[in-house]
Amino acid sequence: MLLLKRGIWLYFLLLIFEGALRKWFLPALATPLLVVRDPIALALLAIAYHKGLFPRNGLMVAFIVAALISFFLTLLVGHGNLFVAVYGIRILIIHVPFMFLIGKVFRQQDVVEIGKAILWIAIPMTVLVALQFYSPQSAWVNRGVGGDMEGAGFSGALGYARPPGTFSFTTGTTLFYSMLAPFVLYFWLQKNKALSLWILVAASMGLLAAIPLSISRGLFFQIGVSTLFATFIVIKRPALLKSLIAGLVSFALLLVALSNLPFFQTAIEVFMTRFERANESEGGLEGVLIDRFLGGMYGAVFGDREIPLWGFGLGMGTNVGAMLLAGRLTFLISEGEWGRLIGEMGFLLGLTIIVLRILATIKIGLKSYQGLANNNILPWLLFSFAALNLLQGQWAQPTSLGFTVVAGGLTIAALKNKTIKHTTTNVR
Repeated sequence: MLLLKRGIWLYFLLLIFEGALRKWFLPALATPLLVVRDPIALALLAIAYHKGLFPRNGLMVAFIVAALISFFLTLLVGHGNLFVAVYGIRILIIHVPFMFLIGKVFRQQDVVEIGKAILWIAIPMTVLVALQFYSPQSAWVNRGVGGDMEGAGFSGALGYARPPGTFSFTTGTTLFYSMLAPFVLYFWLQKNKALSLWILVAASMGLLAAIPLSISRGLFFQIGVSTLFATFIVIKRPALLKSLIAGLVSFALLLVALSNLPFFQTAIEVFMTRFERANESEGGLEGVLIDRFLGGMYGAVFGDREIPLWGFGLGMGTNVGAMLLAGRLTFLISEGEWGRLIGEMGFLLGLTIIVLRILATIKIGLKSYQGLANNNILPWLLFSFAALNLLQGQWAQPTSLGFTVVAGGLTIAALKNKTIKHTTTNVR
């Protein structure tokens, strides 16, 4: 069990620092490091099987069966490229089972320790993000994958680029701080004595500063969602109202303090400009929240594109698949996740995976909600981040996939609090 827990920690740390290795320290190994977490997850699954700890539930089996069927159809009637097919199937037969393995091996105290580590990491991460925000793309801190001197930043506003932090792409920054938010809220509500108040305050400042520095609307909305989940907890447990008010007042004071700093004022101006321009181009708030989310899901299932019955083949909708099949980075199928699934696997198998993702989200969500009755608030807060990633997160992108696996696994593991002994909480 200890070996498995250490392996999960290694997977988590590589998720955070894999991009740093690919950009700054081992740029010559940038390509193989893209999948550096895959052999670790596979090895841990093999060890778990040998020790009789392999997770078993209907959802996981259904994911694997659908993936195997699609894999053989990919080679028979799809694009036929073995390497692309293997890259595509690994998502469903390695990383999805590994998510359930995290949920089986970890306990709530392990999840809390991961949370503490995230708060510690958030402090230097915010310093790095600030340096990237104010540095030119030619600077070392903005160097791209493989040592690319053009930089790893992505278009933002007013001449500033969205910083990637330690990640290969800016998506990682958004996902990291989105996962930080539930833990920050948890520690404010619980007032965990094992965590220094100064660390909590510093991480909270980092979270607030990251909103404009990341120039990410997704992060802004995700923090709002987590805050709503926290508010719901207080409705269920009024005794936590004082803790929530104390936390919100602390956030307000930190925000006021940051707003008086010139570097933060500039970041706010850039963020607001990006927010307004993007909203205008996408039709306002309705376009952002409805068209991009519900519209994308509807179009994926009921779109009029001509897709073969069994799809174009696993892996074709990934960046790696595009490079191997077309020789360039492009969306060969769809930029949206549900569209990619149906495009790769066809309507029947693609819709099967979509339904399984919906079921997994509902089941984990219901168990997290039920945990509130036992004063277990951590899984509910983590679910505020895990939900959308489980439902519609872009699993074709390795960093997004990794955060989904970690967030989903930690949410399941957090269901096993101290009041539950010698039992295993499974999502069946």
